Amino acid sequence: MAVGTVATRYAKSLIDLAQEKGIVQELSGDMQFFQKTLAENRQLGVLLKNPIVRNAKKWSIINAVFGSRLNPMTLSFFQIVAQKGRDNILEDIAVAFNQQVDVMKGVERATVITTTPLTDELRTQLKAKVQSLTKAKLVELEEKIDPRLIGGYVLRVGDQQVDASIKSQLNDLRLTFLN
Repeated sequence: MAVGTVATRYAKSLIDLAQEKGIVQELSGDMQFFQKTLAENRQLGVLLKNPIVRNAKKWSIINAVFGSRLNPMTLSFFQIVAQKGRDNILEDIAVAFNQQVDVMKGVERATVITTTPLTDELRTQLKAKVQSLTKAKLVELEEKIDPRLIGGYVLRVGDQQVDASIKSQLNDLRLTFLN
């Protein structure tokens, strides 16, 4: 079975349990913290995915790093996953969990890449564009700067991309002249 499918199933079961207990937001915060920690500490992420390191050792490291910072339910869930030998997909489970929470809340996450910081007016226009594309209730926009675009923007929503950059237009023009 694909890692994404397994991670989604684990995440769904945790969401169901969190809904029963009324702590979805708290566990979502835990999963975001877990993802952020792994992103900032590449060695920890590599260790968790390493099949040579024993599950008991991985669990003791997870407990030492996150034990006092996470909800006891999150830690128990991580322990169960580790005991099942699936500790290599904990990060994938955290991602799937937060994606499912976003779907529950009607939130769509998008990334916009521009050459300069967005003004409030442009930010509002881009959020409206994403809402019209996805029918989401709320849009969370991650902004990145890339001066190589020359001008314009690249907007990514899920698996869709709108490339309205000058760099892309120049490349298209160059290909037209070459053909």
